[in-house]
Amino acid sequence: MSKSAREIELKLELDPGAQDAIKRIGTADGFAASKAVTKTLQSIYFDTPDQALRKAKISLRVRKSGRSWIQTAKLGTGVMGGLSTAVEAEHQVTGRALDLSAIEDDAVRERLLELIGDAPLSECFETVMKRTTRELTREHDGARIELAFDTGNILAGSGSQPLVELELELKEGPSLAVFDAARALLKSVPFRFSPYSKAERGYRFAEGQVQQELKPYFAEATSLVSGSTVELALRDVLRSCLTQIAENRLAVLASDNPEGPHQLRVGLRRLRSAFRLFKPVLNPATTAPLDAMARLIAAEAGALRDLDVLIDEIVMDPIDAAPESVAFDKLLQDLNAARADRTRSTLAYHLKSAEVNEFILNLAAYTECRGWLDPENFDQTGLLAQPIESLASRALAKQWKKVLRYGKRIEDLSILERHEMRKAMKKLRYGVEFFGSLYPRERVKPLLKRMKKLQDIFGYLNDVAMAEELPTKCSASARADPEIAQAIGFVIGWHEAQCQASWQHAKGYWEDTRATPKFWA
Repeated sequence: MSKSAREIELKLELDPGAQDAIKRIGTADGFAASKAVTKTLQSIYFDTPDQALRKAKISLRVRKSGRSWIQTAKLGTGVMGGLSTAVEAEHQVTGRALDLSAIEDDAVRERLLELIGDAPLSECFETVMKRTTRELTREHDGARIELAFDTGNILAGSGSQPLVELELELKEGPSLAVFDAARALLKSVPFRFSPYSKAERGYRFAEGQVQQELKPYFAEATSLVSGSTVELALRDVLRSCLTQIAENRLAVLASDNPEGPHQLRVGLRRLRSAFRLFKPVLNPATTAPLDAMARLIAAEAGALRDLDVLIDEIVMDPIDAAPESVAFDKLLQDLNAARADRTRSTLAYHLKSAEVNEFILNLAAYTECRGWLDPENFDQTGLLAQPIESLASRALAKQWKKVLRYGKRIEDLSILERHEMRKAMKKLRYGVEFFGSLYPRERVKPLLKRMKKLQDIFGYLNDVAMAEELPTKCSASARADPEIAQAIGFVIGWHEAQCQASWQHAKGYWEDTRATPKFWA
């Protein structure tokens, strides 16, 4: 009986022009590179009429390279953080048709036959691409990585869809070497983790799904399996944060949509909250650099987000209520210039840097290569093997105590303390989104609903406090303009009046939230 190999592959998407530039250079610091080899590859993918293989995360294809045909079965074709770790069984066949009897691995062959049963296998789609490969060999430890630049098309029916991808496949050495090579190769070139395998891309195109444009990415609540280990839950939570951060980095660079920097900041805050919620099982030395960089980028995204809110909500909302004598044009012109020229350009410049590339790849490596392991902590293995419910309940209870500490004094909170209470509630809400799937939905929903209302009010109160900083957001010449000063005065006064009514609601919503049963107790 033959055993199939496990393939470890990092799949990335780049702008075609950037990919061509990297292909021409073909080297990475710290790695020796072989001569480039270019081949044309034609791959035909097969499945049953009800897509039994796709549903089981299996791809089955034959690929023509030169005059040879290779049949490949991949089990576990999902892609997380751009990383694919499928089990791969490859065998030479005589032509375009499948030959399952050629599969030497009994377990793979039997799994395929079990899924296929009596159903017919037919061609679903194909890919035709030019692949340029080099082998990278790390100088200090001999780790070997195949670097592949793929450019071509997915073909289904009479249609085609472009396919451009960069793959780094580990041939020998530690898994971390793949991420090290990506860092050295990409430097400051922005990239996207490929969300799908080529097979899944083909299925989606065959079904008529078009490639989505880059747009703000909203993270979904993490779905954890009851009884799974703390370590598996940690990995899934970090994957969710990584995807939100990486996708919104590109969304910010692609457009001026104000939701992009907002969701980028949310993703970074979720990551930092995850580090705190899982703190009892983590090695602080490994999280500290990631946490520090997340904090820095979040502050830059936050500066842009604050200006977006200041312009689009704080200044725009009271315009209709203002007397004709109050003009807003100059104020809006000055604030929009600050948003475009200073805040957005600062964030975009940093997001295109090698430092941010390194942060995202380091976070991916931490997530996929168990970067939290501490060889000097002999208790960590046992803690990571515990059911996630035990850590989740303790973490949520601890965060609720922080909220409660402020809530007990809600009548006497200063503006700064209100802001701190709001941040504590946000961290609790992130925790509920991470762990909520472990508890009955009917117990989670009431608290989440009340917390959201309370957060909305506290968010508005925070925005009003930010309105008082309007003069500092304007240029020096604008601050000296009487027309702008009059508009600022009206904005601040209007929102302070709204704030008084909202604060009365906040007290009531807090009492409702406090009285709602805590589902983790």
